[in-house]
Amino acid sequence: MASKRGKQTVRDMFLSMAVVSAAAGLVYIFIPHDENANPVKAVDYRVELLTARRAAPYPVAAPDGLAKEWKPTSVSYDRKAGNSWHLGFLDPEGKYVAVEQSTSPAKKYVTEVSRDAKDTGRTRQVAGETWQHWKGEKYDALVRQDKGATTVVTGSASTERLAEMAAALKSS
Repeated sequence: MASKRGKQTVRDMFLSMAVVSAAAGLVYIFIPHDENANPVKAVDYRVELLTARRAAPYPVAAPDGLAKEWKPTSVSYDRKAGNSWHLGFLDPEGKYVAVEQSTSPAKKYVTEVSRDAKDTGRTRQVAGETWQHWKGEKYDALVRQDKGATTVVTGSASTERLAEMAAALKSS
């Protein structure tokens, strides 16, 4: 008798699992979803930018006039860490680009935010300004020192995209 009840319980369990699996499959098939959707949410950095511009001892840079396909993803200002300003983006191809500024010692700071990129000794003209070109395994960077701060445009994006960001930067 116990054996018959055990077989029935196992059979009922398999039937229940089959029904649940079929229902889950139907939901997956008929509910719209986009496997290519980017899960990274855009952030609004306007308030942090205004705060940083009031607090920083240098003109804080942020892009103006970038195409709408650029997605801002992160923002921070840390007075205690060398008045560090950070603004991260995904470019139109989904590559990372960050604007980093600080009053920290330049060589150490650039190496840190560019993930160990090295100065190539070359420069690049961007929007009438001279930027140093740094190259790294993970990130490349464009670097400028001006008005008491080091500005770094760095990331996994192409040098052309880094230059596009650097050209869009406006300070106040």
